[in-house]
Amino acid sequence: MTDLSPTVRKGRKYDQVLAGARKVFMSDGFEGASVDEIARVAAVSKATLYSYFPDKRHLFMEVANAECARQSQEALDNIDMSAPPHEVLSQAGQHFLRFLTSTFGVQIFRICVAETDRFPELGRRFYSSGPAVMRVEMALYFEQAEARGELRIDDYVLAADQFGELCKADLWPRLIFGVIKSVSDAEIDRVIDGAVQTFLARYGA
Repeated sequence: MTDLSPTVRKGRKYDQVLAGARKVFMSDGFEGASVDEIARVAAVSKATLYSYFPDKRHLFMEVANAECARQSQEALDNIDMSAPPHEVLSQAGQHFLRFLTSTFGVQIFRICVAETDRFPELGRRFYSSGPAVMRVEMALYFEQAEARGELRIDDYVLAADQFGELCKADLWPRLIFGVIKSVSDAEIDRVIDGAVQTFLARYGA
């Protein structure tokens, strides 16, 4: 079972399978999740599960896409984009880094990297479902903030990318390479505070 085609057959139990898979993946991780357990939690037969997702990696990435889209929408719904830059950047950075450094977020990244050579559509779909959405929204916010005289930015998209990279400083690479196993709230606060201060030192009006 190695076909990870982006085409997913959807039917009346598709959402049921996806919801069950999300619960199992979030609690057990990719390696620890079994197809038997996913089918049990989703209350479907293994045959039904395989009819939608012939490969566990494909199922995981479908859950990842949905979760990333949900996280992006949640951030957009809860951040007041009319607030001052320090507040917006702090909230956006916190949301971004907490998801990125979560067990689920790390697993998503590793599987995308591991499978992208064979199945490049996986990485593209994941990027489009979340990171690209936030990139566009942050660039739009920067344009609006500049119009209000709060920021001075020539390239809004580049600035959005730069802020994202500042948010990943220190913690994320050490987590990805296994130097550390987890991060604390205090460590996330430290990185995001530094990211916001650095960004505003460059782009603040």
